[in-house]
Amino acid sequence: MFQPLDPLLHSELRLAIMSLLISSDEAEFPYIKEQTGATAGNLSVQVEKLSAAGYITVEKTFKGKRPCTICRITPDGLKAFETYIEALKSYLEVKTN
Repeated sequence: MFQPLDPLLHSELRLAIMSLLISSDEAEFPYIKEQTGATAGNLSVQVEKLSAAGYITVEKTFKGKRPCTICRITPDGLKAFETYIEALKSYLEVKTN
């Protein structure tokens, strides 16, 4: 039986953001932008959606005089990501059986 896929994580960019944060715990906005190839505006919107869902936290600080935005995955975000991966596996298992 198929498990439902979390529509919030089923977006390519949001899934990419979460994947980056899984492997590094936290990342600065420019790094995420560079790794995903997203525009700053689109990335900002997707980060806000993940933050509103409680999947990541966003900390706005300064590095010297320059603004710095740091994203971190939350325990809820980690659980949602793991559940999403398990749901994907349920689709693959049915296909291979």
